[in-house]
Amino acid sequence: MHMTDPKLGFELGALSLGGSSFEGENSIYLLGLEPDAPTTLVDTGIATDSTRGELRDGLKRYGTSFAEIDRVLLTHYHADHAGLAGEIQAESGCPVFAHEADASLAAGDPSAMSDRSDRLRRVIDAWGTPRDKQNELLSFLESSGDAAGERVDVTPFTAGETFEIGSIELEAVHMPGHTAGLTGYVFDGVGGEEVFSGDALLPYYTPNVGGADVRVEGALEAYLGTLSSIVDRDYARAWPGHRGPIIDPAGRAADIVIHHRERTERVLSVLESGSATPWEISAELFGSLSLIHILHGPGEAFAHLEHLESAGIVGRDGHAFERLVSDPDLDSLFPDVSEAL
Repeated sequence: MHMTDPKLGFELGALSLGGSSFEGENSIYLLGLEPDAPTTLVDTGIATDSTRGELRDGLKRYGTSFAEIDRVLLTHYHADHAGLAGEIQAESGCPVFAHEADASLAAGDPSAMSDRSDRLRRVIDAWGTPRDKQNELLSFLESSGDAAGERVDVTPFTAGETFEIGSIELEAVHMPGHTAGLTGYVFDGVGGEEVFSGDALLPYYTPNVGGADVRVEGALEAYLGTLSSIVDRDYARAWPGHRGPIIDPAGRAADIVIHHRERTERVLSVLESGSATPWEISAELFGSLSLIHILHGPGEAFAHLEHLESAGIVGRDGHAFERLVSDPDLDSLFPDVSEAL
């Protein structure tokens, strides 16, 4: 997709790459198509043969290639966003940037990868995941390891960093929740601020919290803060990491806040029958789980339980959680987004 329109004021290449992600095709953005501007990619796609070929073909249509990329900006470390960064860097020598909280994982640093793996094993056991399902998940993750691609030298940054690309400037905005370091890149469009939102905001699916990055403490609280900031900033448009642009980012963020409040109510309703583990609650919420959903399902349930526990509404005994308050006031746990609806 080759795009110019008066709401942008500059040329943007939006490339849709296939893959196995349940959120739909990955959206990769090519900037710096103006003369003398640094050719810049926002995300890269997953390191599979089919996606690699699609990205090469897409870049060729714009008259460029892996070897001619001047800079890669990653929204977060997940393989479907960062997998090809190492190959691009190997061919071009370009710097690859990621938020400091995700940089070591995006780089494939062995120590960071080992620490995350150890933590994952601990938390899925603590969630009450049955042993056979733990083994199924771990086997799936091991078989998917090549999708993360080659090791890459990643330059970390903090929120507020800016990147000049010809006539535009991108501002790095921290949007944690889905991962610890997820970052959006904000720029001025003719109609107002716009944002490359990665997986912080998707048009059809609600980004997973709790299982997508087991390093995040208080994942739901962090993500609700991200959604509130999207509402407050009132972007004119969002360019997500999957599928097409979102024309009402504040409204979409508000819808996701409401979704999470409703899910919290469902979690509490499950606990009306007695204490339950995150795995048992996820079975009530999502039914039978397999492959990556063995991680995402109970992770999501745990994120809601953790949010409720912080308010004293639920407590835990070992791996199980129990309801402590019969008629809780949930308003204080969720941002007021009514103006965006």
